[in-house]
Amino acid sequence: MKVKYTAAWVGLTAAALVAATGCSSDPVRDTAQKAADVADSSEKVMAALTRATDRTEQLGSAEVKMTTTIGTGTPVAMDGTYSWGDGAAMDVEMDTAAAQLSGLQDDPTTRVKMVDGAYYYGIDPQANGPLEGKHWMRIDVAAVAGEAGADNIADNADPTSGLRYIGTSSDVRDLGEETVLGKKTTHYRGSVGAEAIKDSKFSAAEKKAALDALNAGGGKLTYDIWVDGKDLPVRMKQAGGGMTVTIEFRKFGATEPITAPPAADTGDLSEAVTEQRDKSLGQ
Repeated sequence: MKVKYTAAWVGLTAAALVAATGCSSDPVRDTAQKAADVADSSEKVMAALTRATDRTEQLGSAEVKMTTTIGTGTPVAMDGTYSWGDGAAMDVEMDTAAAQLSGLQDDPTTRVKMVDGAYYYGIDPQANGPLEGKHWMRIDVAAVAGEAGADNIADNADPTSGLRYIGTSSDVRDLGEETVLGKKTTHYRGSVGAEAIKDSKFSAAEKKAALDALNAGGGKLTYDIWVDGKDLPVRMKQAGGGMTVTIEFRKFGATEPITAPPAADTGDLSEAVTEQRDKSLGQ
């Protein structure tokens, strides 16, 4: 049986520097005014994204719609709960065919959980094998993504993790006001590369998490974030390495705790998937 699952949160990064222009016929005064405008604009963007970081970090969970597009392939959408307050966790519904579970699930959508370092897939009870009579299939995150990938998911569990990288880029722009999901928002866009992360004042652990995300994104990632009047992100989009991940926040906080299914109703295929993955990598 072949099982492949690629919808992993890579993390969201933003940074702040906005170039503003002034109008003056005096070159000296014009230059000084431009410098002041740049500093003022940068501080405003910094402040807005820092407030979004703090607010999102405090709330710890949200009802979301997440869409992952790889190359020119069909986007894979997931709807449900995403939690980062006590480690990475999610409880979503996704397309059965996209999850490559059509052989195990007759319904068009499949419930997928990620909790306590493992993925759980809702399936139809099987007639034999390790999934005989089981309603859930368990696979370690490391079996799917490798140890480094599992660490990256854990390190970047919080969608504010990227926002904490503010200040490492020099090209973030305020793109103005836009209406997203019926809310008035301000749209920011920026990108970040490895050198900026290495030269930052982050801790070693923060640098590792950021660089892992960058490596997964091909060395440079571009981020868009739409922030509403309550200092909360409404939509975030990350693009890089041929993959685009978009997450829309429908409601923050007050979500149900995400727990693993009963062990007695779960079949574990972690070992088989690890062997399959190692074989595909020539290990």
